[in-house]
Amino acid sequence: MTGPFRIPAHGLLDRNKTVQFSFDGKQYEALEGDTVASALLAHGVHLMGRSFKYHRPRGIMAAGVEEPNALIGVSKGNARHTPNVRASVAEVFDGMKAKSQNAFPSLKYDIGAVNNLLSPVFVAGFYYKTFMWPRKAWDQLYEPFIRRAAGLGESPTEDDPDRYTNRFAHCDVLVVGMGAAGLTAALEAAKQGKQVIVCDEQAMPGGWLNSDSDIRIDGHEGHAWAAKVTAKLRAMDNVRVLTRTTAFGYFQQNMVALTERVTDHIAKPDLDAPRERLWQVRAEQVVIAQGGIERHMVFPDNDRPGIMLAGAAQTYCNKYGVIVGSRIGVFASCDTAYAAAFDLYEFGASFDDDDDDAEVVVIVDTRDEVNPALLKQAEELGIEVITGAHVTGTKGRLRIKSMTVEKKGSAAPSSFEIDTLIHSAGWTPSLHLYSQSRGKPQWHEYTQRFLPGESPQNCVSIGLCNGTDTVAESMAEAAKAVGAKPFDHAIIDDVSTAGGMIGTTEAAGPHATNKAFVDFQNDVTAKDIRLAVREGMHSIEHVKRYTTNGMATDQGKLSNMHGLAIAADMLDKPVPQVGLTTFRAPYTPTTFGTFANHSRDHLFDPRRKTPIHEWAEEHGAAFEPVSLWDRAWYFPRAGEGMHEAVDRECQTVRKVAGVFDASTLGKIEIVGPDAAAFMDKMYTNGWSKLKAGRAKYGIMLREDGFIYDDGVVGKLADDRFHVTTTTGGAPRVMNHMEDYLQTEFPEMKVWLTSTTEQWATIAVQGPKAREIIEPLVEGADISNEKFPHMSVVECKVCGVPARLFRISFTGELGFEINVPADYGRAVWEAVWARAEPMGACVYGTETMHVLRAEKGYIIVGQDTDGTVTPFDAGLGWAVAKSKPDYVGKRGLQRPDLVAEGRRQLVGLKTKDPKKVLEEGAQIVADPNQPIPMKMLGFVTSSYWSGTLGQSIAMALVEDGFNRMGKKLYVPMPDDEVIEVEVTGTVFYDEEGERLHG
Repeated sequence: MTGPFRIPAHGLLDRNKTVQFSFDGKQYEALEGDTVASALLAHGVHLMGRSFKYHRPRGIMAAGVEEPNALIGVSKGNARHTPNVRASVAEVFDGMKAKSQNAFPSLKYDIGAVNNLLSPVFVAGFYYKTFMWPRKAWDQLYEPFIRRAAGLGESPTEDDPDRYTNRFAHCDVLVVGMGAAGLTAALEAAKQGKQVIVCDEQAMPGGWLNSDSDIRIDGHEGHAWAAKVTAKLRAMDNVRVLTRTTAFGYFQQNMVALTERVTDHIAKPDLDAPRERLWQVRAEQVVIAQGGIERHMVFPDNDRPGIMLAGAAQTYCNKYGVIVGSRIGVFASCDTAYAAAFDLYEFGASFDDDDDDAEVVVIVDTRDEVNPALLKQAEELGIEVITGAHVTGTKGRLRIKSMTVEKKGSAAPSSFEIDTLIHSAGWTPSLHLYSQSRGKPQWHEYTQRFLPGESPQNCVSIGLCNGTDTVAESMAEAAKAVGAKPFDHAIIDDVSTAGGMIGTTEAAGPHATNKAFVDFQNDVTAKDIRLAVREGMHSIEHVKRYTTNGMATDQGKLSNMHGLAIAADMLDKPVPQVGLTTFRAPYTPTTFGTFANHSRDHLFDPRRKTPIHEWAEEHGAAFEPVSLWDRAWYFPRAGEGMHEAVDRECQTVRKVAGVFDASTLGKIEIVGPDAAAFMDKMYTNGWSKLKAGRAKYGIMLREDGFIYDDGVVGKLADDRFHVTTTTGGAPRVMNHMEDYLQTEFPEMKVWLTSTTEQWATIAVQGPKAREIIEPLVEGADISNEKFPHMSVVECKVCGVPARLFRISFTGELGFEINVPADYGRAVWEAVWARAEPMGACVYGTETMHVLRAEKGYIIVGQDTDGTVTPFDAGLGWAVAKSKPDYVGKRGLQRPDLVAEGRRQLVGLKTKDPKKVLEEGAQIVADPNQPIPMKMLGFVTSSYWSGTLGQSIAMALVEDGFNRMGKKLYVPMPDDEVIEVEVTGTVFYDEEGERLHG
């Protein structure tokens, strides 16, 4: 039987498959397919948790992801511990160790329950009022206490040993939900030959069909029909069925993110199997069939263990074969609670506990008028029904023992001894995914609920999440949604699944001193909501934050609508005027493993390597991460540190030559008859008149006029450009260009291709650069006369097709050889074989930085901070004055961007030439001014220049161009103040003669 409360021969689980698990150290037996909640309920265990603020004892409330109370930790050993898992969805597996949370020393005896006695102090907004005074107490008292009290479960203490994977998928139709509506939509779409993905967060399909024994479809019980349809879908080549898979986020362009729990329910999974799989699905049409969430009743002391939703009790009965109590009371304001009561009555009669059948003691209904058919059925079963009445209180410490009922017009309340109270205030359509798609819910006055409005994307809501209350109507709606023929209603015989949607909150009113809970996990009561409104919180978003209603891990799935209704009642406004809280992803708590996926350990920040990387390793290079690349930083020789190696490399490049791996530069091919016109739009200077075979430096702006990227662009032909970008800028520049091409200039015939990885780039710089490479070049004259500075030619190098640029980022005679990446190392070795005997060196990024700084060449992202214009950087010469338009032109004309006193890029020389400034150091005019000092700017680049025998720096300084020759000061953290002189940014070869050698 696996538990004294297991109903004989009832439910959907296989009675022959059992598993062993523990809860708080005590061993239990369960059926395979049980959740922790259903298994514990089968053993009569209702106490499963403690609330966050008051530490009140709590039991299971729901049977799905909306469960607010029973949060547990689940372990497969120390390394596989997951906190804050809902007992209602955690599938039991053999050897599972489950543990309650938020209680000490035990769940039964929790010293934190003293907070319940202090509840008059912990009213809504108490933290805003209490923690503001005295101000100095925050660091010493409040913050440490709050940090210790924050959180629920315990974080894992060891590294996660599990694998997580990621899949991308495309389909014609994505169906979210495998209830009657979802299965119908998936089947009818599949019959039309469409590619279909259908998912559901549960292990077994069927949705509400699993919990309503009265539903018959085509002669089958609902759950049998669901299993039959699911099997048919699995057998179809154009359908992918994903169970245990939650659609947790709906994003732009019909992209829906799913998380599939692959092995969480398996005790010893295959080592190659992932724990969870992230699906990123792009669908032509999304069909949302999420169903609805049952509302709880708000009444005094409605949180005791043994009090649960009627639909949950029905699910535990019909799906898991578990009766939730021996003496059951029902409190409702809708029809579906009666179906639950009748199922519990029917199967409670076959349940035997100490020779007493489980019985339904009474149904209390807030409505004065109830469906006569339901009253007649209750009468036939001998169940008392009290209409126009409310439950006004409950008793029981660790489990409900009795309830008090007051009927309108009655002189005295009635008391009923019960051990379980099921309740329902109707059903709230699940609008989470619809809202995430940017849909705007519309208020339906008659049923007092929000329903989907117009869909901003190609999606359609069907079934209960669309306000459709019967299975027959839901299935017909599903067929229509995917363009199928009208559905045959005759095969369906069902009861209403959501009748009487209007909930009740007024029962809490006359008993304001008692706790009538709206948000169970955060202990928010109806009284808290009313207090928030009285204290000026008139927007539901303000009420939410003031009370924390809806801010728990269930994201207000049960509490939001009640909080909204109470606030509206207090404000005497219609519900829609009070507003609706925002539904955000993820729909349910999702593990960090799912999001991190493969990005962990060595893949957390994967390093890209150039074709020349291994050669650099073999020759002793030290490496540094630059963007996503591993780049050779410097090449130390025996006895050299970084500074000695960099000094040597710098002076060798200046005197002889150096070879540098520039393969990481971003490269984009721009091709098409409108390529030049497109370049004119994207860059500040002109490109249409540039001759083929020439190159030019270009600056790209954002629309606001600030520098976005820069680089040298070679014109290979009238319809082809070879664009280079900064190392870290290639992806964003490509995206920037593609965005404008598709949205602003779609008429242009231009094609963009990212070619960063296709070319290996070898820079040869220095006086002997031409002498090194000239014998290797075929098909081009690279003499100074035929191949001047800023030229480009397609030729061969070492017999390999190449694009050869004459450009320099050092200020010396320079060439950059671009060859297909597969030949990169071979060409590099050929170049090095000529360079080394001449006394040249290989150099790394640190040397490159020093050499470029000596010449005043900027690096976007280092010498710019997102607020620098070309004119601020001294690059106004690169902005065409006669061009009619380009991206950022209007931004450059804004008054603030042409105002006096802007921060401008200048050079700095220290009074003591041996003092090297720290990058990021702040700059002031007067080091003796009182704190807070007026900061004029900051150091962007700073190096020791062995060539010049002194330190050099660049900085962004307010009104910098007008401060040339003036003294400024750089205060350091050790109280040292370094005096500097403002200079131009070019420190070496100001006339540029060496470029043209």
